[in-house]
Amino acid sequence: MATKQADQLEQIGRLVRESRKSRGWTQAELAAALGTSQSAVNRIERGHQNVSLEMLARVGRALDTELLSVGHTSGPTHLRIVGGQPLSGSITINTSKNASVSLLCAALLNSGRTVLRRVARIEEVNRLVEVLRSIGAGVEWLGDSGDLEIIPPPILDLDSMNAQAARRTRSIIMFLGPLIHDYDEFHLPYAGGCALGTRTVEPHLAALRPFGIEIDAIDGSYQVRASRRHTPTRSIVLVERGDTVTENALMAAARQDGVTTIRNASSNYMVQDLCFFLQKLGVHVDGIGTTTLTVHGRSQIDADVDYSPSEDPIEAMSLITAGIATNSTLEIQRVPIEFLEVELALLEEMQLRFDLSSEYAASNGHTRLADLTVHPSHLRAPRDKVHPMPFPGLNIDNLPFFSLIAATAEGKTLVHDWVYETRAIYLTELTKLGASITLLDPHRVYVEGPTHWSAAEIICPPALRPAVVILLAMLAAKGTSVLRNIYVINRGYEQLAERLERLGAQIETFRDY
Repeated sequence: MATKQADQLEQIGRLVRESRKSRGWTQAELAAALGTSQSAVNRIERGHQNVSLEMLARVGRALDTELLSVGHTSGPTHLRIVGGQPLSGSITINTSKNASVSLLCAALLNSGRTVLRRVARIEEVNRLVEVLRSIGAGVEWLGDSGDLEIIPPPILDLDSMNAQAARRTRSIIMFLGPLIHDYDEFHLPYAGGCALGTRTVEPHLAALRPFGIEIDAIDGSYQVRASRRHTPTRSIVLVERGDTVTENALMAAARQDGVTTIRNASSNYMVQDLCFFLQKLGVHVDGIGTTTLTVHGRSQIDADVDYSPSEDPIEAMSLITAGIATNSTLEIQRVPIEFLEVELALLEEMQLRFDLSSEYAASNGHTRLADLTVHPSHLRAPRDKVHPMPFPGLNIDNLPFFSLIAATAEGKTLVHDWVYETRAIYLTELTKLGASITLLDPHRVYVEGPTHWSAAEIICPPALRPAVVILLAMLAAKGTSVLRNIYVINRGYEQLAERLERLGAQIETFRDY
């Protein structure tokens, strides 16, 4: 019994240590977040400290990872993957995660009933649903198709907000835009989410100041004063062409009488979906798909609306990458092709063979879709570096997949992730599976292929896309790999392992009991 307990403590310690390192924290930083000493953290990580369920839950919250599952009945979820086999068959793209979370926030603009169709049941959505319910909104899943109904109450109970759920999602910051219309003063918990370095919230605050909104970051929350709100007297120029920044500005403008012009706006897929949704609410938006948006606001919105967000281009890129990594013939249906044109042009340059169907409209009536079939190909490294740009450039969330694609290609590729401070570092985890990746600095890696993949055991990094990249590389690696603590993947993908299994992947989900 004593030996079994020691083994359990050692396993807990290793999980805490690897999760901390993946987040880029020192023992002292974790100790500060827990309100304990560095020596206590050191003892936990060496397996020399008895750990209570309450302490495990606190560590999990601090590291934004599932060290303890709901009910405290078992440990985090892991995957056991037998790789080295091709995939086959057809798979349909789910609706956009990033669009869904912004639309959940935007539903607070509407006094009436909002129904969102085919929303992915992912952890990011679940956290927002918990927050909405905690403040009094009626939120219900309708049947098994993923339709979600939101009915706000006449007055939200903001003081009862589920702060724990709010801190586990960066999307909570998009509550700012809707809430400023009805509440003179309120506070929101600091936003959480992926560990991608310091993503400043200053662009959000700068975008909202022209509306007369004052926001201070105090004691772990954003303190908001909106008693002097008004329609901006001149165009808002965003200092950063960010997606959520643009969405916050759009929602702030949506219920201001008069016309608001937003310049240097993002024209990315989730922003376009939000604009189409606002138009169904009766808010006219000019310039959709461009970097200048003109919003004709309405002081009150009370409409029963039904909206279908478009398909997710990042999930589509994930599955394209799965086909490439496993050298498979794979059909991917309902691909939002207009948000992948640069990626596909680059893949074509790398000599990927693929077929595209004729285009057709998404359920939102606007987004262009196509069915895409990937074929086994002998890839070559691109002539130039791979780097992201605002839409219509290569999507920042798709960049990590090109590190895996470059590892399958012949030659050397420079991947430059100039946006995030630490994400490129997580890509070096592919070396544990046999990839040749050299980290030049926190933003740039050299990838040399082709790779002879081999199985390994890896703790999921706390960043969503690098975590999925490791999962897809494990599908290519001969032998049995283990990917531990996949909560971060469940934040952004609905049943990804199960869907890959239907394509022939050998994946077993398990927990440490």
